[in-house]
Amino acid sequence: MTRFEVVRDPLWNNIRLDPEALAVVDTPAVQRLRYVRQLGHAFLVYPGATHSRFEHALGAYHLARRVLDALEDAGDVRPDPAERARLKLAALLHDIGHYPFSHALEEAGLPRHEALAARHLTSGALAARLTELGTPAERLLPLIRGEARGPLVGLVAGSLDVDKLDYLSRDAWMCGVPYGVIDVDRLLSALTVAAGPDGRPTLALHEKGLAALESLLFAKYQMYRNVYWHHAVRSATGMFKRLVRCAIAGGRLSPDGVALATDDGLIHDLMGNDPTGLARALRERRLAKRALDLPATDLPPATPAWPSDDPDLLERVENRLAQELGLASGELFLDFPAKTDMLALDLPLVKRDGAVTQLAGADAGAHLGLPRVAAELYRSARRLRVFVIGPAAVPAKGIVDLVMTPREEVVVRLEQGRSLMAG
Repeated sequence: MTRFEVVRDPLWNNIRLDPEALAVVDTPAVQRLRYVRQLGHAFLVYPGATHSRFEHALGAYHLARRVLDALEDAGDVRPDPAERARLKLAALLHDIGHYPFSHALEEAGLPRHEALAARHLTSGALAARLTELGTPAERLLPLIRGEARGPLVGLVAGSLDVDKLDYLSRDAWMCGVPYGVIDVDRLLSALTVAAGPDGRPTLALHEKGLAALESLLFAKYQMYRNVYWHHAVRSATGMFKRLVRCAIAGGRLSPDGVALATDDGLIHDLMGNDPTGLARALRERRLAKRALDLPATDLPPATPAWPSDDPDLLERVENRLAQELGLASGELFLDFPAKTDMLALDLPLVKRDGAVTQLAGADAGAHLGLPRVAAELYRSARRLRVFVIGPAAVPAKGIVDLVMTPREEVVVRLEQGRSLMAG
């Protein structure tokens, strides 16, 4: 029996699949990821951005394997074969519960994809294979959800995990942009194990890897600013969120069905019965246009979270704004995405003299330049936008005042029928 196989990859060249990967990679649950795009609607802007969660999963597995080999070669840690297999499988399967079209449906109010991993890992052929391997779901789920303990759990979910290293590199490569360039080789060679704040051994970084770590943080900022939060990508995302929410509310789709769908399967179902017209508009790239586009640096530093974390309230606000501006429901989308941990760090740093300090919060600024300006970089990446289908004059001051209004006051205005922009 072949002990491993090699897959050709445009980013990492050769990816070696060891026996544990070969045992699960051809199961239906994993193969479904071939038909779930990594970047959702970004292909409407960057035509090359059609790569899939399957490619990303193989890349994360590949990097986990490289890190484990490097740590063993350096003598930093020697996990037993079962732990090695468990960590590599968790990297391979970390996105197993992912929805179609990237993170849009999580923004729309559906449960996070990590919470859906259990249904895939505990049923069907994948569960059977994992049981045969001696690595059942209950051993993998804590790693995937970031709830596990152990010196190497940060490989799967942490400040410097293999997920980030692959998706930033892969997304930039496939989009054809220079923003996500990371010195991955340097980062991998600089990883080690050291005592964390609680004294337990955990994944850490040698001081020699600081410049490469800063390149990763800056790449993340650049990718959010130029790719993930590109105005046309966000317009399509707003339309898609509304489309799926309406289909679920109207009983045309179920949340469970959406969670198990592929990109094309979901679009097919949506186009078959779409009273909103948004499915065909997306298919034909007739996107809502920007009526307002303001950088977050024009707003006060602290803004209420409801525009990004309360999709039910956001939809009510959008419908009321559309009414006030002479548009129909579903013809206006308010977009103010948030990623508060975009540039966050939390891992030990091993200095050249062997001393260990913590790269976290304000302390990270003592060793890296970028964390000192992280708050302003984050604000410069964010933009407050209003997209409309049809002509409408959107008053900037009214929208800014609205998004600065606390959640409770917004609810009161809605319930009392008061104008959202006039206060």
